[in-house]
Amino acid sequence: MIKVQDVSKVYEMPGESLRVLDGINFELAQGETASVVGPSGSGKTTLLNLLGALDRPTSGTIEIGGRDVARLSEEEAADFRNKALGFVFQHHHLLPQCTVLENVLIPRLAGGWDESAEVTTARAKELLGEVGLQERLGHFPYQLSGGERMSTAVARALVNEPDLGLADEPTGSLDAETTEKVADLLADLNREKGVTLIVVTHNADLARRMQTRFEIRSGELSRLG
Repeated sequence: MIKVQDVSKVYEMPGESLRVLDGINFELAQGETASVVGPSGSGKTTLLNLLGALDRPTSGTIEIGGRDVARLSEEEAADFRNKALGFVFQHHHLLPQCTVLENVLIPRLAGGWDESAEVTTARAKELLGEVGLQERLGHFPYQLSGGERMSTAVARALVNEPDLGLADEPTGSLDAETTEKVADLLADLNREKGVTLIVVTHNADLARRMQTRFEIRSGELSRLG
């Protein structure tokens, strides 16, 4: 599913070069889960951005489903993100003027889906039911708890039935009880939907729930278990 080979990322700034990632290598199989831990500024989010084709490595290859996403054109990268990828961010980025259901349907607005709006809407409602929000479809983000907003974001990330889910500190702003619920939700959806999942987190308990654990320090990746 994922094969990362000799990936480095260097940011050029006036008078200096900042090497954020240095020769990263790892592989994950379809349906496998992994966590990435490490101190702030170590390169965790940069790695997710590279995997999600939001940025390009300075060197190396990133194959996802047999495609080197680092070599995609801007149009191809946008299509890849819309159809094959699901993002969950620490700050859910829900649109305040849209209802829960409308927020989950936002990825469809990017276009290019080979199905009817009715089919997508039915899937969105099913996902929201799975995360316990079947009674909240017409509510707006300000009417939801922190956990409900994050659950909405998870449903949005899965509405396109992605092969790969990327989560950047999904529980970073939640209390302990809600963190546990979101962790359960991610585990359940991975098991039931078979989505390959990579989670960047500072939460040790969430990290341990993933099948594989990585750590990034000083731009280098090591496997913890």
